[in-house]
Amino acid sequence: MRFPRILMLPALLAGTPAAMAQATAEQPASGIAYAAIPEGAWSVVAQVRARPGKEDALREATLPLVALVRSDPKNLVYFLQEDRDRPGHFIFYEIFATRADFEAHNAMPYVRQWFARLPELAEGGVTVMQMDVLGHR
Repeated sequence: MRFPRILMLPALLAGTPAAMAQATAEQPASGIAYAAIPEGAWSVVAQVRARPGKEDALREATLPLVALVRSDPKNLVYFLQEDRDRPGHFIFYEIFATRADFEAHNAMPYVRQWFARLPELAEGGVTVMQMDVLGHR
């Protein structure tokens, strides 16, 4: 098993607040750019559950969406998660700047193809909550 590199280990070992602050300041910017998410952004929390025996097939059909959606310049955040206690239960967390951006995402051919496969792979389709992003700055 590979573990992520610990980039601030020297600062942690040094143990001084100044050393820790310097190590943090030297780190390249990465992760979610919260400042780029506009107030009132269109957020979606969705879930889908695999039919019994279709857990692996749904996972295989769904995993390619991660790279495809994240490559869409209108997508600000996209996470696919699977319940550790119930394999085949997936939660999507997505943020788009506007509702129109989200609707354009849903019209993409790869998303439409994924939805077309759901009757054979999922129980009850997708449950979607459409949310506003608040207080993120």
